[in-house]
Amino acid sequence: MTPQTDPQALAAEAAASLTERFGVGSIDLALVLGSGWSGAAAGLGEPIGECLLEELPGFAKPVVAGHGGALKLVRTSAGKVAALFTGRTHYYEGRGVAAVVHGVRTAAAAGARTIVLTNGCGGLHLEWAPGTPVLIRDHINLTGATPLVGATFIDLTEAYSQRLRALAHEVDPTLAEGVYVQFSGPQYETPAEVRMAGILGGDLVGMSTTLETIAAREAGLEVLGISLVTNPGAGISPTPLHHAEVIAAGQAAEPRLRELLAGLLDRL
Repeated sequence: MTPQTDPQALAAEAAASLTERFGVGSIDLALVLGSGWSGAAAGLGEPIGECLLEELPGFAKPVVAGHGGALKLVRTSAGKVAALFTGRTHYYEGRGVAAVVHGVRTAAAAGARTIVLTNGCGGLHLEWAPGTPVLIRDHINLTGATPLVGATFIDLTEAYSQRLRALAHEVDPTLAEGVYVQFSGPQYETPAEVRMAGILGGDLVGMSTTLETIAAREAGLEVLGISLVTNPGAGISPTPLHHAEVIAAGQAAEPRLRELLAGLLDRL
C-alpha cells in the first residue's frame, strides 16, 4: 500500500509533518474539539504554533458549522505539548471510516498517549439543560462501522478511562456521566430512535466519537470523552431540532468549557 491507501502510513506521514512543522520531537496529548467546543480552545496554554488542518497529509477542511478548522499546538502549565484539533471528519460525510479516525491515529503516531474527545449532542434527561457537559462513561455504536480491519480484537471494557474521569471530577465535581449513542446521521434522530437509545441504556445521542474511541484504544491511547448537551433529543425537545441550537449552546457554555479543559490540561 502507498501512504495514500494505508491509513497507518498516512497517519505516520501526517505526524512527521506535524512535528517537523512545529519543531517538536513529539506531542504528549491531543484534544478533538467537536461541535460547540472550538471556542473553548482559546488560552489553553502557551502557543507553539498552528496551521489549517487541510495543510497536513490526509486531513480535509471541516464541513460542519460550529467546528474550527485548525490544528493548534500549545504547551500546558504542566509542561506537556498538547495538540488541539478544532474540527473533525464525520462518518456521514462519506469519506470512509479511515478519514474519520485519521486525527486520532495521527496524534498517536506523533507520540500522544492521552486523548480527549468532545462533541455536541442531544440529551435524554431534562435535568441536563443545554450547555451541560457530561462525561462519557461508555458508548453504543449504532453506525454499523468500525475502524478495525481483520481479526483485530480490541477490549473495550474500559473504553473511557476511569482514571481520567476521576481527574475531570477533581476539576468539576458536579459533572454527570452517561452512555453516548452514536447514530450515522446526518439527519437528527427520530423520537422513536431516541426512545430506543434510552431503552438500550443511552443517555446522550450524537453523530461522532465512538469510531474515534475505538481507533484510540487500538492505538493504546487513554481516552476521556466529554459531551456538551446542546439540546434535548427529538421527542423530548418541545421544538424542532436545528444545528443553530448546537452553535448557540456552545457559545453560551464557552467559559465553563474553557475552565473544564484548562483544569484538565493542568492535570494531564
